Amino acid sequence: MTGLVDRLRGHGERVAVLTDTQRLSYRDLADAVSEVAAALGPTRRLVLLETRNDLPTLVHYLGALAGGHVVLPVAAERGHDELVDTYDPDVVVDGDGLHIRRAGSAHALHDDLALLLSTSGSTGSPKLVRLSRRNLTSNAAAIAEYLDIRDTDRAATTLPMSYCYGLSVVHSHLLRGAALILTEHSVVDDEFWALFRRHRGTTFAGVPYTFDLLDRVGFEAMDLPHLRYLTQAGGRLAPERVRRYARLGAARGWQLFVMYGATEATSRMAYLPPELAADHPGCIGRPIPGGSFTIEPLDGWPADDAAGELVYRGANVMMGYAHDAADLSRGAEVDALHTGDIARRRPDGLYEVIGRSSRFVKMYGLRIDLQRVEAALREHGVRALCTDLDDSLVVAATPPHDPADVARLAADTAGVPSSAVRAVAVDELPVLSTGKPDYPAVRALADGLADPAPQQPADLVTVFADVLHLDPDSIDPDASFVDLGGNSLTYVAMSVRLERALGRLPADWQRLPLRDLQVRTAPRRRWTATLETSVALRAVAIVLIVGSHAELFELWGGAHVLLGIAGYNFGRFCLTPAPRADRVRHLRTTIAWIAVPSVLWVAVALMVTDDYHFSNLLLANKIVGPHDSMTAGRLWFVEVLVWVLVALAALIALPTADRLERRRPFVFAAMFLAAGLALRYDVLGLDLGRDAWFTMLAFWFFAVGWAAAKATAVWQRVAVTVAVAVGLYGYFDDTQREVLVLTGFLLLIWLPALRVPAGLTVVAGVVAEASLYTYLTHFQVYALFEGHPAVGVAASLAVGILLTQAITLVRRRLHARRATLTADAVPAPR
Repeated sequence: MTGLVDRLRGHGERVAVLTDTQRLSYRDLADAVSEVAAALGPTRRLVLLETRNDLPTLVHYLGALAGGHVVLPVAAERGHDELVDTYDPDVVVDGDGLHIRRAGSAHALHDDLALLLSTSGSTGSPKLVRLSRRNLTSNAAAIAEYLDIRDTDRAATTLPMSYCYGLSVVHSHLLRGAALILTEHSVVDDEFWALFRRHRGTTFAGVPYTFDLLDRVGFEAMDLPHLRYLTQAGGRLAPERVRRYARLGAARGWQLFVMYGATEATSRMAYLPPELAADHPGCIGRPIPGGSFTIEPLDGWPADDAAGELVYRGANVMMGYAHDAADLSRGAEVDALHTGDIARRRPDGLYEVIGRSSRFVKMYGLRIDLQRVEAALREHGVRALCTDLDDSLVVAATPPHDPADVARLAADTAGVPSSAVRAVAVDELPVLSTGKPDYPAVRALADGLADPAPQQPADLVTVFADVLHLDPDSIDPDASFVDLGGNSLTYVAMSVRLERALGRLPADWQRLPLRDLQVRTAPRRRWTATLETSVALRAVAIVLIVGSHAELFELWGGAHVLLGIAGYNFGRFCLTPAPRADRVRHLRTTIAWIAVPSVLWVAVALMVTDDYHFSNLLLANKIVGPHDSMTAGRLWFVEVLVWVLVALAALIALPTADRLERRRPFVFAAMFLAAGLALRYDVLGLDLGRDAWFTMLAFWFFAVGWAAAKATAVWQRVAVTVAVAVGLYGYFDDTQREVLVLTGFLLLIWLPALRVPAGLTVVAGVVAEASLYTYLTHFQVYALFEGHPAVGVAASLAVGILLTQAITLVRRRLHARRATLTADAVPAPR
């Protein structure tokens, strides 16, 4: 990579990198890369780099290459202790920055060596692929040529930079002076598409699972005016899906490139020209520019139709493997790559893979060493054979091991969801007459399973089933928290329990499919944990509300913060990519969860106190009065929230409004915020006065939270911040109150999560989860302890928590009862 900085600088002021908050020219990027190269020093070092799809990762990666160092990228969220122990890197770059472990280098690094990549996907093997500078540049040039990458292209980073496919996107686009849109968001996130549209994205890459997600979010109907092409690799995409996406692209004005590759070939070996994809969807296509294929005989494989092992040759073929640090001094040892795939060359010159001879499979974009999975199972006392069938990992194991346990163990080893593993029990492992394992027999056993139920880690399924009151067997591993009916009321309990199970909550976990959450493992015991800001604010706000009403202290404004959090959760949980009917149904459920217990409590209170009026049964005191009652207006927050949600449900039910919100989610929310501020400032001259504090006109606080949830760019967050600051100024004629509310909103807008003592997450979660029932009941509870406000506050919180837990228990038992009745109603087979 000699002269990398000069080549970057040669693209001048062209845009190189776009993020949610930053825009860098190639000149800016070259300066940043040069600084990192200088910090690493002139001595060549082995640099282990924790990767994320962000600017610091890109700059440190390019800086290490520019300095002539050898880079070992690893996924930031996965453990890499074995790699550190085996290769003893000289420098480690992680989320805290650059850490130089020694003055020089402990290694003899070959002059040509530039990059080390894992070849085993997720099985934890220290076996690495050694790649040279020539490998990287030749493959990037070939990809740029057949994709016709232009300096006007802008590619979104949908794949990790620790993965050869993800890096190839970086290399090829920077080579041509194109731009990278760096994002950690998934294609299921509204934020990804907002960023993609805002930066006029022209392309993104996907593995087969990416296309599963695209189907889920309604990609076919998306308006992406600048999209020029999609690329697919990382495993075989079913021919019917290739054909469907190729035809969709032809109709919408973009192209689909299906590609074939391996880490050992610096990512790419073949591509299928887009114009051939619809008619030849089962082919891998033709060799990339500068590469070639041969079909070579393979022992034991029938010689019909000139089929044989596919062997690739080209300048992008790796130098060889590394098994330990001593191998880093070795030169190029490979001139041809035996892929292990059985293929034939068709008369039209296209290559077609028809089978596999190797003990590797590709799933979820990972290359899985089946031999290593078998070895890991043996280490746990399980005698097993592993193979693949369709898109599943198949394991045959002997007693006394339970197939579900075997599936979980194999999934953990391979790094795939348990739902992707089919485990079968056999008395003896099947063997051929030669004594070798009979893998076709294992496939036949798995294929004979009648509709095998997906096997999932019991812990996360139990969490989802428990919190959402669902039958565990009914939970679809492709469904997310939102898909399964999660809302702002169940969100708190789920976030706290998931944080304990996973150790760290992934960004936008509520929209991640369960199968994605399943592959994350819990860390060792930690003293601190992640607490979502919305959960923390909800807990603090309800304490402030109860404490102020009980006159323990006087810190007003908690209810207005809660209203903002309600809007924030509305934007996250109700306005998802789901179909319009599902959105409306979800909103109805959310309204019922708030309105029904509120009305029931009012009914109880009416029988024992004089606190409420019959208008409270309609949650309409602030609409129909009486307006001179101090106690009847106590539930203003619930009334505002319920009727705002009712109005929005009616609005979202309109196809035009639904379409507009999907196309411009932030603008749609900002319109309501603007309308709320117009009423706040009495633009229409209605002369509503200070009574508007606690009426339906306070909905602008809800709109602030909604807009904050949909703000994906810095300028949008700044705009929301300015709006709430301006709107609050003078609103209460109480500076302390205005500052408190503003602080809560600033945290909500700018700080998505907090690091707190681990035990505090549980406490905050319990208090926040009970906030609705605490709010409803605390007026009657603290009054029982007149003269003892601290006791009254504690009792109010305790009653809210106990009531929440009791109702949860009742719902759980009712659900179990319904499930039993349903099962009893099913006639027994005859």
